[in-house]
Amino acid sequence: MPKDKNKAANPNPDSQPSLISRYLFPVTIGFLLLAVAGIGWFLLGGNPAPTPYSPVSTPTVQPVKPQPKPVAMAPATMVDEQQCQGCHSAQVKDWQGSHHQLAMQAATADTLLGDFNNVTFKAENETTRFSRKDDGFWVNTPGIDGKNADFKVAYTFGIAPLQQYLIEVGEGRLQALGVAWDTEKHRWFHLYPGQGVTFKDPLHWSKPSQNANFMCVECHTTGYKRNFDAAKNTFDSQWNSLGVGCQACHGPASNHLEWTAKKTDLIHAGFAVDLKDKNATVEIETCARCHARRAPLGDGFTAGNRLMDDYLPSVLTRELYALDGKIKDEVFEHGSFAQSKMFDKGVRCSNCHNPHSTELKAPGNGVCLQCHNTAGKNAVEGVDGKGLQAKNYDSIEHTRHTPGQPGSQCVDCHMPGKFYMGNDFRHDHSFSIPNPERAKKLGTPDACLSCHQGKAGDKITEQFKHWNTANASAVQAPRYDESLWLIRNGQPGAAQALYEQLQRSNLPAIQRATLLAELPLYPSEQALKLATKDLSNPAPLVRESAVRAISAFLPPPERAALLSPLLNDPVKAVRIAAARDLLSVARTGLGSAQDSWNAAIGEYETVQKSLAERAEANLNLAMLYQASGRSGEVEGLLRTALKRDPDFYPALVTLVQWLEANGRSQEAQALLAQSLKEHPDAALLQHTQGLSMVRAGKAGQAMPYLRKAVQLEPQNGQYGYVLAVALHDSGNVDQACEELERLLKVQPANRNARLSLIQYYLDNGQESKAQVLLQGWKKMNMGDPALK
Repeated sequence: MPKDKNKAANPNPDSQPSLISRYLFPVTIGFLLLAVAGIGWFLLGGNPAPTPYSPVSTPTVQPVKPQPKPVAMAPATMVDEQQCQGCHSAQVKDWQGSHHQLAMQAATADTLLGDFNNVTFKAENETTRFSRKDDGFWVNTPGIDGKNADFKVAYTFGIAPLQQYLIEVGEGRLQALGVAWDTEKHRWFHLYPGQGVTFKDPLHWSKPSQNANFMCVECHTTGYKRNFDAAKNTFDSQWNSLGVGCQACHGPASNHLEWTAKKTDLIHAGFAVDLKDKNATVEIETCARCHARRAPLGDGFTAGNRLMDDYLPSVLTRELYALDGKIKDEVFEHGSFAQSKMFDKGVRCSNCHNPHSTELKAPGNGVCLQCHNTAGKNAVEGVDGKGLQAKNYDSIEHTRHTPGQPGSQCVDCHMPGKFYMGNDFRHDHSFSIPNPERAKKLGTPDACLSCHQGKAGDKITEQFKHWNTANASAVQAPRYDESLWLIRNGQPGAAQALYEQLQRSNLPAIQRATLLAELPLYPSEQALKLATKDLSNPAPLVRESAVRAISAFLPPPERAALLSPLLNDPVKAVRIAAARDLLSVARTGLGSAQDSWNAAIGEYETVQKSLAERAEANLNLAMLYQASGRSGEVEGLLRTALKRDPDFYPALVTLVQWLEANGRSQEAQALLAQSLKEHPDAALLQHTQGLSMVRAGKAGQAMPYLRKAVQLEPQNGQYGYVLAVALHDSGNVDQACEELERLLKVQPANRNARLSLIQYYLDNGQESKAQVLLQGWKKMNMGDPALK
């Protein structure tokens, strides 16, 4: 589950000048107040990671043959899963007892694995007792008010290596208990050890971030609908069956049952999803609905849709992935697999895993040896075997480890992993090649160094250099991870490395989308051309990221011509990204594209309404209505957001600013003061209070709050930059320079900080320092328009 949902939202680009023009002048506190007031928030909660289109080759034109008219059929509906078992006994045999089948079960003596025999578990700040009563299973633990109470366990979640428990708390809400059962060590443990979680913490089991209706149940049931009633603030969640059944992957089966009576090809007849389609994307996107870090775009999904019609996957952000793309936060499997050569060659999930039992299709190295073998030929249909080497990959000459010992298995070196949720080890699916020398330079995880640490690690690094001597002279294209290290660390050549990566034709779509997100830090004419080109990329994830990049380079009127065609994109996530970006332009008219925009912005509004149980969605709607002139609905939505989640600070901040803008400053200040009293360590609230003081003409009183925000979150560029500008405008130029110098050490690519510091140096008679900074900037991005 997401751990940090209260980071400051980014300013709405429609409330700002273009990136290029903005940086030609010093930025003042006055401008910043306007920018911060335009907070926009796009929901990125839940499991979430991305699913790109595979590039499509141009088909050979064939003579058109008359085709029979398709028989009109009613939309397929869910059926009782028992009806599948008569014809598909082999698949059912594999499925029974699997993690998929037992993903969620009603809580009974047969399904609960934890010890409920009046045992007590003590975490850092809370005590939980597990017991049985009247054939039910009960938990006595602090609730949302911090007071211990008895709660009945409704459902089990999972079977190994841990089992979680869902608690019914009323109003149809299911909450995931923060204490889980270790099925291997047979003990209770807390999912967030060492964090001192209490009822005041967003990670507490009673909080919205642990609401299973939204966060969890969809991927543990078949045919799930959240069914949230916004007016009543209640759930009436429904599912066709508990566990991941046939129709969760194959889609509703009613039409298939009709086809069975016709005795034709029954394998996939009547289904909207053909998982054996020659295009592996169909199967991979089906799995990605749950095995990816993604945000929902509605209540459930539609079988046969593209992934990004129903979800917005995450790119490889620094919070979720290491520089080389290895898993970092809890991202599941898809995001790493989408970067791999396996993905590029057409490998699909079921080539390695039995989709019904969820087990590997062969023991030991057998799965990998299907393709990587002494014959140099793959035995997997549909996989491109070009480039495979005839080699004994199971030999000690390749593994460098004694057979049967740690390090001799393919997964040990090529699929290193991490523990999540306390004891759940998950393998990285990017299938990387270890290189301890590069890992040390980039600060990335490495399979060799995870086993060989300290002096042993230094020794293996030197040994690796020796093994790779033969390849050292070969000319290789710049690597993605090495380029990203330059880009994110603001190093000389960063812009050129970024541009070169984006010009690669074989760059995985998820990596391309990630680099497009970095592009606004390095503006230039070339950057704009690259972003524009990717608006027509075959992968929807890339197109969606390109929309965001274009938004940073051009003011709304200028980007309208570029983005308008995407209002008719075949994929929903791309359409709504373009519509939201063109909001300010659409109010004055988009000409022939106006109807398309109306439809796409309507989809965006529908998405937010379908997520009405979330504070983020209510804030999104408030911002949409504010920008659309529907100001009468704004305050109500902001207050609803806080009702849904009182700890969602971006909604509180926006409400404070809304009240101030409408002449209710006293009310706004009282609200903010009370929130600060309750949450003194919330950096966003401290920052907001400081800005509020500045707006009230009390710049001196603002400084402690602005400083406190920086102390609480020193990595936050916005907080450090605003403090520096405030110090400068108050006459404390030296302190302002010191703060910007500090900020550039933690964010070397921060253009706001760099430009302002150069100006402050010049204003303060420190031209030599300004020149050093300027020359460094030129080495980083010679094409930056601010340098002209």
